Amino acid sequence: MKTFLSLSILFAVTVAGCTSDTGGDTSGPPDDDGGGSGGGGDPAQPVPTRVAGAYALQSQFDLATSVPGTAGQVVGYIIDATDSPDDPTLFIVERLAAALPSGPIKSAVVAATPFVAGYLNDRVLEIAPAFVTRMLKLAGGLGQVTRSFGTLETLEVDAAGSATKVVTGLHFEIDGIAHELPFADHGLPETRVAGLAVALARTGLVTIGEHAVPLGYGQVLRLAVDRALIPMIDPAATNLGQLLRGAVSCKAVGKYVYEAIGFGSASTFEAACSSGLAAGASALYDLLSQLDGAALELRLTGQARGVDKDRDGDMDELVTGAWSGSVSYAGTPAPLAEATFFGARR
Repeated sequence: MKTFLSLSILFAVTVAGCTSDTGGDTSGPPDDDGGGSGGGGDPAQPVPTRVAGAYALQSQFDLATSVPGTAGQVVGYIIDATDSPDDPTLFIVERLAAALPSGPIKSAVVAATPFVAGYLNDRVLEIAPAFVTRMLKLAGGLGQVTRSFGTLETLEVDAAGSATKVVTGLHFEIDGIAHELPFADHGLPETRVAGLAVALARTGLVTIGEHAVPLGYGQVLRLAVDRALIPMIDPAATNLGQLLRGAVSCKAVGKYVYEAIGFGSASTFEAACSSGLAAGASALYDLLSQLDGAALELRLTGQARGVDKDRDGDMDELVTGAWSGSVSYAGTPAPLAEATFFGARR
């Protein structure tokens, strides 16, 4: 396989657990002005006096400055299928050859790979008319997913300012289309984060204390690829193997490889094509799983402005929320790029 391209892709995350480092007391609002997101006295946005309650939140992360190296290999693997003048057929022939059993037929295909790829490329409209388009859409969509990635959460705050956050799912936007993927619908456990400290100032500033958040990146990207991205590209496909098989006619590949090599059989090469595409899909999934092999962790502190819409004293909305802190991968920290959140009383 050709060397992976070194791409600078962006990524994001889902919470796998969390600990809180600070405490809070909201039995009475603090005297300081707070400033930041929660400052101001806009009469159209009444300031609450009580923060206790249950809220539905959505957080959005952009981790542009902190990319794990293996993440670049994921998109690089996809681009590897389209970046040669002989692609996509070179990509297909390489996987076909790898799937053949050892012997003279495999040796002949390996030795003649450049010739066979060129021979197939002259017939690409019959063999794989949608392959390049689909692979480029896959790479582009995966880049969007990793650039702008959200979590769906609930936040339950008691009268003393102690809170529990539960991460219930994921939110993506691909080509302007929003996708929400509840964990419960896809066999993933929700993540409960206890002991967060939440404080409400008289100005309406709401502060969520610093907490550490370990992340499961590869598992989340797999969910995004299979449940959001691939169905947008091919509604009949639910995984990468189906996407590749739907884009390549292995029957036509088998026929033309047999013509180019001159021995073996068309059925042998057709079967190897199917096996090779399945192996290619597995290789990408293996790269995604490797992303969970090193610890990815956020350290977050949040600020937002509380709004009492019905003027009964209870906070109804969290607006202009922002997370600050750091993100680390395999123990190497970097500043957190833009990260926002908002919420409303449930």
